[in-house]
Parts: sequence; C-alpha cells; structure tokens
Amino acid sequence: MPQIFAAMTVAGSDSGGGAGIQADLKTFSALGVYGASALTAVTAQNTRAVTEVELLRPALVAAQIAAVLDDIRIHAIKIGMLGSADIVTAVTEALAGYSGPVVLDPVMIAKSGDALLAAPAIEALRDRLLPRAEVLTPNLPEAARLLGAQPATTLAEAEAQGRALLALGPGAVVMKGGHAEGSTCTDLVVTKAATFRIETPRIATANTHGTGCSLSAAIAAEMAKGAPLRAAVERAQAWLHEAIRAADDLRIGGGHGPVHHFHEVWR
Repeated sequence: MPQIFAAMTVAGSDSGGGAGIQADLKTFSALGVYGASALTAVTAQNTRAVTEVELLRPALVAAQIAAVLDDIRIHAIKIGMLGSADIVTAVTEALAGYSGPVVLDPVMIAKSGDALLAAPAIEALRDRLLPRAEVLTPNLPEAARLLGAQPATTLAEAEAQGRALLALGPGAVVMKGGHAEGSTCTDLVVTKAATFRIETPRIATANTHGTGCSLSAAIAAEMAKGAPLRAAVERAQAWLHEAIRAADDLRIGGGHGPVHHFHEVWR
C-alpha cells in the first residue's frame, strides 16, 4: 500500500468555496494529499465581496491544531488567514512542538479588496510567525505591508523586498508576481543561497479567486510528499497555472470566480 501523506491548513473559511480552507482542502486532494484543517474565522463571501467576518476564539483555534497533531501525522502545514494578533499568538504557541515544514501565506486582503487582517495583527505575524515559516508566500502588496514600504514595481525591487523579508526569519520567500504587469508572470524564490525565477505566461481571465491560497497549499502539499523547496514551488506553480487556464470552464459566480482545482480530474 502506498504511503499516505497528510497536510493541515490553518485558515479562514470561504462560503463561496473558492479560497481559504475550502481552496486549501481542494488543493491537497487534487495533489494526492490527505487534508486536515483548523478554522480561524468564518466569512460570509462570494465571488463579488466579503460581507461578514467572525473570528473564532484563539483557544478554539489552538484546540483544533492540538487535536489534529495529537492524532494524525501531519507532513506539512499551510497557514493562511489569521485575523487577529491573539490568533497569531495562539497558532504560534500551538505549533511549538511541530517540526515539519510550515508554509505561511500572509493573507491580508481578499480578491474583492476587503481587508482580512487587522492592522495590529501584522506586527504579530511579522514578529511571531515569520521566523517559524520554512516558506513565506506574499504577493507584492502583502510584502510591502509587512515591510512598511511601497509595493515593488520591478523585479529588482521585488528581490530586494524578498531579501528584507528573509532577514526576518523565514527559510525562503516566494514573491508572487500576480499583481505585476506584463505578459509574463514571474515569481521570485528568494533563499539565503540564491534567487531563482519561475516564469509562466499571464492568462487573461477574471477568474483568479483563491490563487494565493491555492499556490501556498500546493507548495505545502508537495513538501508533505517530500519535495525539496525548488521542486515543490515549480510543481505547485505548474499545477496552479493549469488551474487558472481552466478557470473559465467553471463559470462560478458573477465576480472573480475560482480557479479550477480539479482540472486534472474533471473531464
């Protein structure tokens, strides 16, 4: 019997199913990894807007993490929306005994433009969780907010911000290029040893809801299966590229629709 790999996502929900916990679990499943979860918040949202957010008690978030880790061998953890400084602290403390890779996606703003992380929590995220992450996956606006800077407009600026984030403690930084301009989307993977690029043709579609969540979850899934950093990021990006390419086939909602997580399965 083949070995079963498992990953856990710690994130908020998306009632529309395109991002957050729902996207992470779909990603894990699509990539052949068993998914467990710890919910941090319940959101009322669809492809057009986030209409309400309710954070869970930090103790309940920590209890979910403890329950999973006490019973299931988790090979990698992805962290997404946390929402408050208290939840950041609770998650950090709950992971104190966990030695596997952690992929941190610093979710701050939804695709609709709605804020998902309170300002006081950004400092806690930067100080408490960044040093715990093996991989940090900010988009350009998120990287800028973590650094108190303006968003990078060139690859050189993006690499410089990636190096500044690397100095805060994560093992590697994936500077996502989805918010940049141009016909090519370039992600920069910044490590202490080197920086390498992953370039893909930019796809003309409005259906990109959940891309950030799905990429970080895909990296976590590949690392759960034992892939080293570069291979994990390259495989995750290749899978996401095809999920975006197939997104228009879903035709879900009237706003920014979700990517097609099961493009390799649904025929």
